[in-house]
Amino acid sequence: MRRLLTRILSDDPLIRAMSYQSVLSAFGEGTFLTGSAVFFTQIVGLTAAQVGLGMTIAMACQFLLSVPLGRLADRVGTKRTWVYGSVLELALFLCWPLAGNFAEYVAVTVAMELVESWMRAGRNAYRFQVFPRDKRVASNAYMRAARNVGYTLGAAAGGVALGFGNDAVIRAIPLFSAAVLVVNVLMILPLPAVGGAGAGEPAMEQAVEHAGERRSALHNRGFLVMSFFDGILSTHQVLLNTVIPLWLVQETDAPRVLLAWLFGTNTVMAVLLQVAAARGVTDVRTALGAQTRGAVCMLVSCVIVAITHDTTGAITIGLVWLGHLTVTGAELFQSAGEWGLQAELSDPERMGEYQGAAQLGSTLGYVWAPAAYTYLAMEWHDLGWVLIGAIIVVAAIGIGPSARAAERYLACSTQPAPV
Repeated sequence: MRRLLTRILSDDPLIRAMSYQSVLSAFGEGTFLTGSAVFFTQIVGLTAAQVGLGMTIAMACQFLLSVPLGRLADRVGTKRTWVYGSVLELALFLCWPLAGNFAEYVAVTVAMELVESWMRAGRNAYRFQVFPRDKRVASNAYMRAARNVGYTLGAAAGGVALGFGNDAVIRAIPLFSAAVLVVNVLMILPLPAVGGAGAGEPAMEQAVEHAGERRSALHNRGFLVMSFFDGILSTHQVLLNTVIPLWLVQETDAPRVLLAWLFGTNTVMAVLLQVAAARGVTDVRTALGAQTRGAVCMLVSCVIVAITHDTTGAITIGLVWLGHLTVTGAELFQSAGEWGLQAELSDPERMGEYQGAAQLGSTLGYVWAPAAYTYLAMEWHDLGWVLIGAIIVVAAIGIGPSARAAERYLACSTQPAPV
């Protein structure tokens, strides 16, 4: 256990404190996430189609408002946004037991998605602001590893609750999550303010007042295009969670129980290796290098998994497992590259807005992938995997020039105005 803790916890007191907070918040959210399908259908009384439609509506609202919410985070202050958003999040968890029909479900779901988007913009911007440049990516890696631990514990807690098979226990799941998130807020409050002493963040507020001289993140086309390509490179999650499991079940003779081992391996690697994968990522060049390594891992995974269509027995099992290892490698490297690019290419006086713009661009690069990748792999087989690989190659090639364009734009837009 001590060896495990040394891999996921830093010697830096602030990183360690924020890692503990990451475990706790992911635990609260993960507990409800595990039981949400049962809660929505069995307690709220929705059909599966209604659950999916409500989530689609909420995601569309979040997509449209991600940049305005980022601007609001800059205006309010990044730490304040994180605190206020966390309070609103736990309040919305308390609303779930009151939802009794589709309209109320949609209202809470939309509100939750918008609050989480706003909170995420503030939290991510705060993480970039509070750490010196050489620690930004490493600190995010520690917190990503910690969140994986929290989600795993939350999944276990949610599974135990569902195991009772009792409506009263299932109704209590969001209340439990809310209680955990109260402690989460208390862990955020003592964190240092950005830009000055006290929770008011006076230096940040003053910076935002003068940021009107600079153009919106939406004018930084290089950043938006870079975020789009980053979204494509982050579709390793689609392969990991959707395409490879479906492929295993429908196109190979591998036993279905292998899925549990695959996801278990992914979780262990994400906890133990994320910090190592992010090591050395400190600027645009090294961040692009990490993105390239992630793309190579993703391509290797596509090749390996495609081969399993024509293999049998232990060979299939070994290859599917190896394909899952490489796509997990893509997750680790791409995440590190993403943090590095966002940290380096965001206007320091519009950090929240740039986080919103990053969400906008990456969503455009990601949202189509579940349907497209599933169709290509399951219907076109080898040719489909080749096309998926080609998409990845295009993104890996395109992210470099767009990142450099974003870098040039930022350098020009932050030049002091002539007197």
